[in-house]
Amino acid sequence: MARPVIAVPARFSASASALRYRAEVAASALVEAIFEAGGEPVVIHPAIAADDEVRARLAVADGVLLPGGGDLAARWYGQADHPSLYDVDQVQDTFDLAVARVAIDGGVPLLSICRGTQVVNVARGGDLIQDMPVPHRHLIHEVGGQTVSCYHHQALGRLGKDLEVTARAADGTVEAIRLSGRFGWYRGVQWHPEDTGSPLFAELVDAAAAHAG
Repeated sequence: MARPVIAVPARFSASASALRYRAEVAASALVEAIFEAGGEPVVIHPAIAADDEVRARLAVADGVLLPGGGDLAARWYGQADHPSLYDVDQVQDTFDLAVARVAIDGGVPLLSICRGTQVVNVARGGDLIQDMPVPHRHLIHEVGGQTVSCYHHQALGRLGKDLEVTARAADGTVEAIRLSGRFGWYRGVQWHPEDTGSPLFAELVDAAAAHAG
């Protein structure tokens, strides 16, 4: 049986070993997790485009994984940039936001991780805490009865439309969200499930297989 195709927007990298040019990359731990769960990870090129064009490009995918990465520009949620922001890229932001809108509007199964979850919140009209008082960098902690691995200095602020909190850290930071039941399958986590292993990848692949019919 064919593996469900899981689209993973690439991340820009200034360089990569053995390549002579700026690179577009995906974390091997993420693509391996998708593959081991039974999916076919396909890394897609970020480009500024209208939602209709992004929708056409995602037509090949049965599911989407929005990965971690640098910070979103604060203008997307009506604020001025904090000095702590890093690796902000207009093309990356524009594309990721469009992917989030298109996947959710089309009921395409979507898993978002760290930055990806922040993208979804902003795409739904929410905002971010640009620099947490105590960042969750290199932090292993308990969330909802499980041990998770976090690396982020930003957090979700005001929740976007139809988003619900499903887990918080001990300090109150939102660590997991979902959409209300009338939407398709969506899970968003602020932690990195690829670090510790997680059933989320299998759940994404199963939902993608059902979506593909």
